[in-house]
Amino acid sequence: MPAANLQAFWLSCGQNTSVWILNYDIMARFRRRTCIILLLFILFICSIMMALKTLRPDRAGFGDPFGLGLLPELQQRTVLLDNKQNSPHRIQGDTVTRVSNLHNIAVNAMKASMPPVNKLEEELSSPNYNFHIFYYSWFGNPQFDGKYIHWNHPLLPHWDPKIANNYPKGRHNPPEDIGANFYPELGSYSSKDPSVIEAHMKQMRSASTGVIVLSWYPPGMADENGEPTDDLVPVILDYAHKYNLKVTFHIEPYKDRDDRSMYHNVKYIIDKYGGHPAFYRHKTSTGRFLPMFYVYDSYVTIPEIWANLLTVSGSQTIRNTPYDALFIALLVEERHKHDIHRSGFDGMYTYFATNGFSYGSSHHNWASLKAFCDSNNLMFIPSVGPGYIDTSIRPWNNHNTRNRVNGKYYETAFSAALLVRPEIISITSFNEWHEGTQIEKAVPKRTGQVVYLDYKPHKPNVYLELTQKWSEKYRKEQEQWLM
Repeated sequence: MPAANLQAFWLSCGQNTSVWILNYDIMARFRRRTCIILLLFILFICSIMMALKTLRPDRAGFGDPFGLGLLPELQQRTVLLDNKQNSPHRIQGDTVTRVSNLHNIAVNAMKASMPPVNKLEEELSSPNYNFHIFYYSWFGNPQFDGKYIHWNHPLLPHWDPKIANNYPKGRHNPPEDIGANFYPELGSYSSKDPSVIEAHMKQMRSASTGVIVLSWYPPGMADENGEPTDDLVPVILDYAHKYNLKVTFHIEPYKDRDDRSMYHNVKYIIDKYGGHPAFYRHKTSTGRFLPMFYVYDSYVTIPEIWANLLTVSGSQTIRNTPYDALFIALLVEERHKHDIHRSGFDGMYTYFATNGFSYGSSHHNWASLKAFCDSNNLMFIPSVGPGYIDTSIRPWNNHNTRNRVNGKYYETAFSAALLVRPEIISITSFNEWHEGTQIEKAVPKRTGQVVYLDYKPHKPNVYLELTQKWSEKYRKEQEQWLM
């Protein structure tokens, strides 16, 4: 090989060796950097896992529903699921119908008393036990009751046949066609549905109400369009207690209601439910804590019969017995105030959310009624409501409709109530959907030929928010009254 070529060869080899050494150095640095990054990544993942472990409760085992305690609805469903999975006795070949199973599961699962949850106390407005709200547990659907109850309300005929002939007849056909002018956010629900009861309690608590006035019929009895609901009372009490609410009773005009049956039924209620922590007792001016009963359509019974029960000298007197209570009569006409006083009632309420419909429901009469009550040692409990419309069940009753005016009607009623400085304000209602007095959440809905009313331009919870606003206003003004 010529010397020149040999020199060129060795020069080429030296260059190749330098390139190889350089490439090797670069690869080594790359691997070292990759290892360092990988190690840091592993340390990062480990630190996250340790942090999550410190957040997880010590009592939580693998697969526990951590975090569901912040969501009461999901928490309750988890309890139901766990109860089913852990049940030691499985009954094979059960011949009970599906409807009965659903009813029993719902009722039995809800009977466990649930203490108030601290998280709820932080999130929700404090309850105002001087704000009482009328509540109805008479609704049913096929899932929980085997059929629709109350949502399929009949169209009630006018008492004058000539007028009645001008209006439609028949029944509503849920779930799209219900006996109401508004449509509930929860749909055509069942009052036995645990998730519905929970949602209702949460809504009432968010509105800063404090006492649920539960529509009540004696065991085995109901209104003409419903079914007995007394078996739901323990469940409602339990859920009310969870939300730090209290429950009192709205005694409906059941068949043969008189002094004797009232004594028996008041005794039944106090004996069966009086020991529950959610059972409402009102502190009187003398320092006593007594149950309270609202008596709907009390004027149907003559004062002499009521006096047998409600006066100290009455033949069936309940006074100064273990079943003594505060009994609040419904005032419709002006003359009823004298009958209420003679009967021995402890106060009066006005119920109807229709300003001008009756003497009692007319705001401008509240001052004179309050003055009468004050002079006769009676409680005056005005009833406020967001509006009134019942043409879905009484199509001939347009003249009694009271438009909500986007909440202004409701606020006007509250303002009128506060002017008379009442000890208690009652709200008609949480969920009397047939008469359109509900403050429960409603949503827009259009089905076929039916277009439901709604709360627009406001949100579905607007009347809950307005109630909460006036509850706070009442509290502040009441402090000034007592100064």
